Amino acid sequence: MPKTVKIYNRIIMIERPEYLKELQDRIGNDSIKIITGLRRCGKSYLLNVIFYNYLLKQDIKPENIIKFAFDSAEDLDLIGENLIELEKEKRKVDYKKFMKFIAGKITGSDNYFLLLDEVQLLDSFEYVLNSYLNKGNLDIFVTGSNSKFLSSDIITEFRGRGDEIHVMPLSFSEYYGYVGGDKTDAIEQYMIYGGLPRVVLAKSDEQKVKYLESQLEKTYLKDVIDRQKIRQTDEFGELLSILSSGISSLTNPRKLSNTFKSEKHVDLSEITIKTYIDYLKEAFIINTALRYDIKGKKYISTPYKIYFEDIGLRNARLDFRQVEYTHIMENIIYNELRYRGFKVDVGVVEVREKDLRKMLEVDFVANKGSVRYYIQSAYEIPDSAKMEQETKSLGNIKDSFKKILVVEKNVVPYHNDKGYLIIGLRDFLLLPNSLEL
Repeated sequence: MPKTVKIYNRIIMIERPEYLKELQDRIGNDSIKIITGLRRCGKSYLLNVIFYNYLLKQDIKPENIIKFAFDSAEDLDLIGENLIELEKEKRKVDYKKFMKFIAGKITGSDNYFLLLDEVQLLDSFEYVLNSYLNKGNLDIFVTGSNSKFLSSDIITEFRGRGDEIHVMPLSFSEYYGYVGGDKTDAIEQYMIYGGLPRVVLAKSDEQKVKYLESQLEKTYLKDVIDRQKIRQTDEFGELLSILSSGISSLTNPRKLSNTFKSEKHVDLSEITIKTYIDYLKEAFIINTALRYDIKGKKYISTPYKIYFEDIGLRNARLDFRQVEYTHIMENIIYNELRYRGFKVDVGVVEVREKDLRKMLEVDFVANKGSVRYYIQSAYEIPDSAKMEQETKSLGNIKDSFKKILVVEKNVVPYHNDKGYLIIGLRDFLLLPNSLEL
């Protein structure tokens, strides 16, 4: 059985070793550890199973690990709340009842761990958690699963003492650690259905399709629409479809507004489109990659590129009719770089040809501290002319940072005569040191 798989309660589940390490490294750092990410990406399992079991292995007493899930009928009964009544009354959990319960659990000077799931269901949870920061023997870890909690501005609610761990859907290495088998078949499945854990655990393609389509409509979009009180729901959905169709292509609100006018005969302003895109970003459904002028060392605010946090959701939005491997491959490389902790931009290099200025694109400029990589994604390189075309922008970068070309075909990694690393997509995703080869 692959190392990234374990058996819990007789059910095969997927471990997340990279994220476990992030939690380990934050123990005792005097902050609220906030696990954010796309809904259904495995945040609760990471906290309540993987991290909890890790604490037990460190000889932390079970009574010193206080777990509470605000969507659990059993847990709510412990504090005199009723899940059905809360739903009927459309109210949140009484914070006074919860704080009284916690006070009864912390009975000595030992160190305690507070693991809270779906914490947004607790009334005034921001103030409750901030008050617990004053306790020197309480280490707080929380998750939440609605747009308010997932919003990127939630960190500010904790007055500078929130420490975010952003969890993404399964990377391909995590995915393959579970599914195993033929790597070519695995990566093709991953390109179509993505890496949401429930999708990966599904037994058939039909189950995967139904889950993705259902979750996209009934969970992700509904949550954003309800929270933001969006009235133009058809236009909002249509925008998501247009963004899905245009992944890895440069765009901006003006271009999108013109598309609505010319193709949909709908007048949707640039301001509204920008607002809707921000909503989708805050819920971690999409990301935007800004353009970075490599020679000028400055950002170009627009146009930018759109990438999906999970490619399966993107494909589901288009009813799996537009599976374009060139663009999907680029999206997956972008997510892999972010999974590895890089800040990722789209690079541009200005060149002069016959007294004309021209902007050449570098697919990704990946930065982490003082480390930088320039990366090109090319689905096919059938001949030397295509190789020259794909690497022309890299050749016009004069600094000494490493240059990498990722191709879809599985090749033995090598360095060409210009020193560029040529590596197949499978090895790029599966080898933990692929950038350093």
